[in-house]
Amino acid sequence: MKTQALKLYYKTPLGQAYLGDSLAFLPQVASESVDLILTSPPFALKRKKEYGNEDEDKYVDWFMGFAGQLHRILKPEGSFVLDLGGAYMPGFPVRSIYQFELLVRLVKEAGFYLAQEFYHYNPARLPAPAEWVNVRRIRVKDSVNVVWWLSKSQNPKADNRKVLKPYSDSMKSLLKNGYTAKLRPSGHDISDKFSRDNGGAIPPNLLELANTDSNSAYQKKCRAAGLKVHPARFPAGFADFFIKFLTDEGDLVFDLFAGSNTTGLVAETLGRRWLASELSEEYLEGSAFRFDSFELEHMVSVKKKILVANSVNTQA
Repeated sequence: MKTQALKLYYKTPLGQAYLGDSLAFLPQVASESVDLILTSPPFALKRKKEYGNEDEDKYVDWFMGFAGQLHRILKPEGSFVLDLGGAYMPGFPVRSIYQFELLVRLVKEAGFYLAQEFYHYNPARLPAPAEWVNVRRIRVKDSVNVVWWLSKSQNPKADNRKVLKPYSDSMKSLLKNGYTAKLRPSGHDISDKFSRDNGGAIPPNLLELANTDSNSAYQKKCRAAGLKVHPARFPAGFADFFIKFLTDEGDLVFDLFAGSNTTGLVAETLGRRWLASELSEEYLEGSAFRFDSFELEHMVSVKKKILVANSVNTQA
């Protein structure tokens, strides 16, 4: 299959965004140079989307075409976080298992380890598919994506102290009033260490993150420039969690299906270097609006769009 030629589209103080097929971009990335691959590829949905999803029956083979290169560029202690949405089988109210088939092949064939599975719960997601959920009422709303945290070694770099959650009111009360050490029904001894303030609670592997950002500066500027807003953006909080959890300042984060480049924005904000590749010029063009400072590598007409979009008042 012929791949689209690559070009540097824009850059920031910490990152670079490339236009073109990531299959062509990956061989140009140095071996064992990336600390975190964080991406949400087009999902295997039964209806074709404008952002380029593959058919469910071809999806696993399609994605495995990237797997060897992803393993090669990842540092030994690096991580690969893959966000995948669910899909129904065409014409029937039964689920595809493509996410699990892909996981097995990434582990068995590409050499990755499954460090941990996560679940991304979006409470704001609309009921779908309408036929099974709204019309026939035989299924409930699908609001969870599976997220595979994969690694190149059995001990990838990670620190959950960077992603602690605020304590619950009951835990705050316990910390304030103290805890009497005693044996639990299980026989385990809960010592006074239980009441130590560690700065927050360890988060679960269920991430509740609504994607309700419908009037952001990015979207306003895209509309002002006459560009399409990417329809399948993941929340900034999703990227924030994994970048903090799995990387340090100065580390390199890569998103091979950048879309609106949420990954690059969050990485830049957190002081991480980043690389992004995206097949759609329109989406990559719009993604530049996420950054205050960048150097564009495209036409004067596009720069005029940027100037118009930047003049939009985004304070309201």
